[in-house]
Amino acid sequence: MADIAESEPGNDQPERNFGWRDRFVRPQDDPRSDQGFVGERATLVGHLRDQRLTLELKCAGLDAEEMARRTAEPSNLSLLGLVRHLAGVEQYWFRQVMAGQDVPRHYRTDDDPDGDFDGAVGDPEAVAEAWDTWRAEVSFAERFVAGAPHLAISGTDGDEPVELRWVLVHMIEEYARHNGHADFLRERIDGRVGQ
Repeated sequence: MADIAESEPGNDQPERNFGWRDRFVRPQDDPRSDQGFVGERATLVGHLRDQRLTLELKCAGLDAEEMARRTAEPSNLSLLGLVRHLAGVEQYWFRQVMAGQDVPRHYRTDDDPDGDFDGAVGDPEAVAEAWDTWRAEVSFAERFVAGAPHLAISGTDGDEPVELRWVLVHMIEEYARHNGHADFLRERIDGRVGQ
């Protein structure tokens, strides 16, 4: 069936690549854990760290135009949009909800709630700024969690109290879902799959 798809006129999709030779890193060089976590905090923090590293792996080696490419039309999703979106998610849950900081949201406003995706453009400076913003928010979140006396501390989401424990689980879910999107986006860019 792959031969038929490749021979059809107008099929401009990259060839799918499978096997360890096509992975982003060799198994022995993978920065993610072996998931041998012990205890609740280590398990939640470790899985979230691995999800964050997966996002970085999915974007590795791409130029600005590829990072901003919307490859699943009519969706406005792009890898750059995901980086921008996840910077905002990190900011919301850790800075605003848990730490109670009153800061303006990155990339999105009430007038442009999809600004994180719609504003993702193939400019090297925009890509560098998005990574810098994401890394700063991840760093804040890591420091916040490390300094928390326990996972039952609460922040406020609207009028509802929310525990740090719940936020960590939610963040793992958020990254896992968007890393699934990143799988398909990356495959449409250069055929790389998995990992």
